[in-house]
Amino acid sequence: MSPPSRRLQTKPVITCLKTFLISYSLIFWFTGVILLAVGVWGKVSLEAYFTLASEESTNAPYVLIGTGAIIVIFGLFGCFATCRGSPWMLKLYAMFLTLVFLAELVAGVSGFIFRHEIKAKLGVAYDNAVTNYNSTDGSSSSGAVDVIQRTLHCCGVNNYTDWSETAYFKASGIPASCCKDSANCSPESLKDPDKAGQEVYTVGCFARVTHVMESNLGIIAGISFGIAFFQLIGIFLSCCLSRYITNNQYEMV
Repeated sequence: MSPPSRRLQTKPVITCLKTFLISYSLIFWFTGVILLAVGVWGKVSLEAYFTLASEESTNAPYVLIGTGAIIVIFGLFGCFATCRGSPWMLKLYAMFLTLVFLAELVAGVSGFIFRHEIKAKLGVAYDNAVTNYNSTDGSSSSGAVDVIQRTLHCCGVNNYTDWSETAYFKASGIPASCCKDSANCSPESLKDPDKAGQEVYTVGCFARVTHVMESNLGIIAGISFGIAFFQLIGIFLSCCLSRYITNNQYEMV
């Protein structure tokens, strides 16, 4: 048992550490809310791009949503562990923060290293989606192409003439999703590349898709790295507080 005088001296230190750790846990909880929001936003706004990249329905937004939910739960757990003053809870909290740090660091580094491979895969997937496009089969890749062409105001892979080499063009012409104004696009003009050039978007979609993906991945990567290194503060505070409480046999009243 530590002398009473020493325990009195360490009380302010422990109180200070608790204040910082609770503040940290609240901020950590807020980052979980941000990841939840990013996951929902990705599901609503970027589903078409994720679909093309994986050539099937993707779980990427759900991973962000699930990660955000876990962080929210453990952020609250951190606040509880700090208020409770339980060494084993604080150690558990530090272990979780360490796992989050390592996972986010590995994910961020992997995304940076393989960014060119991801871009190449996206190019192949988009080219396949255009080649096999069929607006009536209800496939996810065809729907993604329509969404991208309407949203980004583009047409084809490199330009609108790419459609002339597809089976869909021979049957129905250029897809209506390429039209600048659907009211002015006639089925006859969509079957004639020369006439269609005046009524459809002439810029290819691949360059615009990769620009959008790279811009958003940069934002997500920046947030991920920021959150990852932010974990180090929580790990340090949790370990210090747990050690102070254990060494001085401090108990909450």
